Amino acid sequence: MGKIRDASEPDAAACAAIYAPYVRDTATTFELEPPTVDEMAARITRALRTHAWLVLEDDQGRVVGYAYGGPMKPRAAYRWSCEVSIYLEPGRRRTGGGRALYEALFERLTARGYRTAVAGMTLPNPASEGLHAALGFEPIGTYRQIGWKHNAWHDVAWSQRPLAVTDGPPAEPT
Repeated sequence: MGKIRDASEPDAAACAAIYAPYVRDTATTFELEPPTVDEMAARITRALRTHAWLVLEDDQGRVVGYAYGGPMKPRAAYRWSCEVSIYLEPGRRRTGGGRALYEALFERLTARGYRTAVAGMTLPNPASEGLHAALGFEPIGTYRQIGWKHNAWHDVAWSQRPLAVTDGPPAEPT
């Protein structure tokens, strides 16, 4: 399957290349223009500062997927929750890479003090829904006809999973 490691700015070109077909050709993401390499580098830097961004390399060391966490909402009481996303190169689904990336991401986020992960999935998306369910995400609601892309309205299903369970006040995320 390859190696999972923390991303760095030099991974921005590979991450942008993986993400671009999702932006151009699908409603999986609601971005309309693929981000530039510089924008992707800035995203990686922001995620690493407060949450995590991981890449999956194949056996030749080429980046073939990535997963990251970021703030769920800006208000202070949400600071122990994060939104997570994952993108794999075409043809990499059902190879174990997505599961491995997410499991490593959850370890990093938990170590930083986060307690809940949420994920949104544009519907229909059976592969993503299956992966999230297999990793313990539970449905929490659906935004109906929330995004317009490719000449159609799309629903977004939201799910969440615990990263850690604590009683009493949590420590601040690091």
